[in-house]
Amino acid sequence: MDRLIYVAMTGARNVLAQQATNSHNLANLNTSGFRAQLDSFRAVPVVGALLPTRTYAVDATVGTDFRPGVVHTTGRPLDVAIHGRGWIAVQAPDGSEAYTRNGSLKLNANGVLQTRDGFNVLSDAGPITVPPDTELTIAKDGTLSTVPGTNQKNQITEVGRIKLVNPPETELVRGEDGLFRLANGGRAPADDGVVLHTGALETSNVNPAEVLVNLISLQRQFDLQMKLIQNAEQNAAKAAALLNLNG
Repeated sequence: MDRLIYVAMTGARNVLAQQATNSHNLANLNTSGFRAQLDSFRAVPVVGALLPTRTYAVDATVGTDFRPGVVHTTGRPLDVAIHGRGWIAVQAPDGSEAYTRNGSLKLNANGVLQTRDGFNVLSDAGPITVPPDTELTIAKDGTLSTVPGTNQKNQITEVGRIKLVNPPETELVRGEDGLFRLANGGRAPADDGVVLHTGALETSNVNPAEVLVNLISLQRQFDLQMKLIQNAEQNAAKAAALLNLNG
């Protein structure tokens, strides 16, 4: 009897985890450059000499769907989208280097180039600062150039270059802040082969229809697990009643 309970109980728990993942993906449908999160589960035996036939489900790994989103034109000078594979290097809150595909950039009050979420965009030399009263342009290789906001438009000054990287996707892990990092904690080298589209953004790669279908399927799976637990409870009650009659 408890074999059924083990399977149904842990199955229901992990269905709830999958529902949370799907809800998280759906909530980021409009987040530029977002990569959908994937869950994978496996069955493992329960440890114990008297429990060799009991199994339960565990979350084997939390993966990522690295398929690219759709690039659409915005016309905004500080919007950039990566063409093909690659990542923009940013500074995480703890000071470490992390990576994102969200190319919606801005300048803060101190002239530091940041993402919309407030992460400093990095060059090989650190955060990038743009002089005041200038107009910023971004080249396809990440080079940042400014011209004075006055009539002297011919005075072009290079102020830095966005660090663009392209580490193997198998070496990337997603953090709780939504940024990706190398699994070994290191820093990826700059890759000159990564190309930017300026004045454009990449959409999330979440398929809303697929997510909604998954949510319906998961709800049905959860209901099935609950019915199995109820059946186990009813069977236990009937077995106890039979034993009382025989006693």
